[in-house]
Amino acid sequence: MSKSKKYDFRVSQLDNGWKTEITRRMTSTKTVVSKSHDGFATEAEAAAWGELELKGYLSAQMERNKRKTEKHLKAKSLAAAIAAESAVDEEFSESDSEDDLDDEELG
Repeated sequence: MSKSKKYDFRVSQLDNGWKTEITRRMTSTKTVVSKSHDGFATEAEAAAWGELELKGYLSAQMERNKRKTEKHLKAKSLAAAIAAESAVDEEFSESDSEDDLDDEELG
């Protein structure tokens, strides 16, 4: 089988052939099937499909995680920029109101 702790595949025999399931470990006791295919004539065919499909599934998952991380980092940096701009605006408005007070005291 594969070396991933979270994702794996299993092959089982049915009445009319073999079935392969791509599985994901949710918790230490719960495993869910992410993808399955049946109708293989031999166990070797089913295992070959499982290995190939698992590799493709993992690479697609890595790409998805990469896109989500980039999107998250972009949103985080945008939020930081907005917060910094807001802090500068607050500072400017506070110093502006202090100048108004100084002018009134002099006048």
